[in-house]
Amino acid sequence: LSRLMAGSFGCLGVLTEVSLKVLPKPRLCRSLRVEMPVDRALLKLAEWGQQPVPITAASHDGQALHLRLEGGEGSVNAACDRIGGNTLDTGYWQDLREQRLGFFSDPRPLWRLSLPTDTAVVALPGEQLIDWAGAQRWLKSDADAQVIRAIVSEVGGHAICFTAGATSSPFQPLGEPLLRYHRQLKTQLDPQGIFNPGRMYSEV
Repeated sequence: LSRLMAGSFGCLGVLTEVSLKVLPKPRLCRSLRVEMPVDRALLKLAEWGQQPVPITAASHDGQALHLRLEGGEGSVNAACDRIGGNTLDTGYWQDLREQRLGFFSDPRPLWRLSLPTDTAVVALPGEQLIDWAGAQRWLKSDADAQVIRAIVSEVGGHAICFTAGATSSPFQPLGEPLLRYHRQLKTQLDPQGIFNPGRMYSEV
């Protein structure tokens, strides 16, 4: 049930108590900036993902790959020596999370694309910033919502618009099977239909 509630925008119920699991602070944290094209960066991330490289964050802004490595001093330093590049200010990750990077100042609508981690470069109109080692990609684009979603769907992903008023349906429309499951779930958890009706989908 907890996984269903996460990301439901309050449409399924109200959380009155939350338990959080926290991890120990790593002994060492280093961030790197490595100039390389995005297609090569995605290949390298896939390669490192199969190896004991302590990467805990990875993004690409179209010009360079940004990496955060955390863990024991020996493993982190060895990985940094192997990867190379230049030291990156750790404040970059906070700016990325809070959307303070220059990329986000672009006036075009902002889209969040969720894709399989091993997805290669996706040709989309606009500018992209790759996050989560490729699983999450931010897009600034004036393209029609249907065009963006059609391209993203072809590679097994979905797109959500983060700019208010840019599209009448910010969330990816559901196919009939998924819509049926959503309706059944909503009926089971919120039989009176009082929790944010229509917040995500007008049909639910």
